[in-house]
Amino acid sequence: MAVKDYYNVADDSIERTRQSCPRCGEGVFLAEHKDRRTCGKCGYTEFKK
Repeated sequence: MAVKDYYNVADDSIERTRQSCPRCGEGVFLAEHKDRRTCGKCGYTEFKK
């Protein structure tokens, strides 16, 4: 997936489409899986309900 797919650009605003990792900071996004979100850098995992 290209980096441009992580953002939505509309008019004069930019929105992130993915959640960022709470441990690594704003520059690292969490991967979306069926039942969880994970960080590929530090291994942080968040399970969906």
